[in-house]
Amino acid sequence: MSRDLENTLYLELKDGRVVIEMRPDLAPNHVTRIKELARDGFYDGIVFHRVIDGFMAQTGCPHGTGTGGSGQKLSAEFSGEAHIEGTCSMARAGHPDSADSQFFIMFDRAPHLDSQYSIWGQVVEGMDAVHKIKKGNSMDNGSVKDPDKIISLKVAADVE
Repeated sequence: MSRDLENTLYLELKDGRVVIEMRPDLAPNHVTRIKELARDGFYDGIVFHRVIDGFMAQTGCPHGTGTGGSGQKLSAEFSGEAHIEGTCSMARAGHPDSADSQFFIMFDRAPHLDSQYSIWGQVVEGMDAVHKIKKGNSMDNGSVKDPDKIISLKVAADVE
């Protein structure tokens, strides 16, 4: 099967490449924004600041704390898709239209997130590398001491 390289991301982690198939059919504005940020190098070097074993790994905060973003809020694009292993979805604050640059990758199924967060992609290769991301302290909401980083996040069309 040939990939749509314009809607594929290469996420380079310490344990290898993760290939993410983006879903503009579900969240076109989120896909567009993530591609803009990836092309600007925004995600390169950013840490996975919140990682909860059996749940998800969150990244995309330039401060490494979960308190920041790129400064551009996105309106919610909720769908009926399920949050399953490998789902890429936007993190947000309490308000549905508060997503910015932070996102998470699911380790497992989490039905309580369905229709509450904007799903924009799915890991199609390299989930083993995602599972090796350093886990955080479950007693501290997944906060990670000396966290793993995104080496780079690139749009495949810009690489191939």
